[in-house]
Amino acid sequence: MEDEFLLAEDARKELAKLGAIVIGPTPRVDHALALIEDQQIDAAILDVFLSDTTVFPVAERLQELGIPFVFATAYDPSIIPGRFGGYILCEKPIELENIAQGLFGRPVSDA
Repeated sequence: MEDEFLLAEDARKELAKLGAIVIGPTPRVDHALALIEDQQIDAAILDVFLSDTTVFPVAERLQELGIPFVFATAYDPSIIPGRFGGYILCEKPIELENIAQGLFGRPVSDA
């Protein structure tokens, strides 16, 4: 778990340097769902598994609200249900250029 936290923390720091206001990371689906309801969310990076539970309920809620998101995972992409097929999969270690392209349609250098 520690390496997962370090990857998330590194991504948080890099995104903050780019001017993003980062809410999270959170290791639990119920916490992520609460953040969606309680905070202004413009985009999200989702690990496929949070505490051994899939993050798909979070993806469904973001999709319902029209909030863009990307999946970040080291697992085979086939684990992601077809209903989320349009979302870019960023394999770990996370590359911020892929994330920026997936969420905002432009590379980090244009941000």
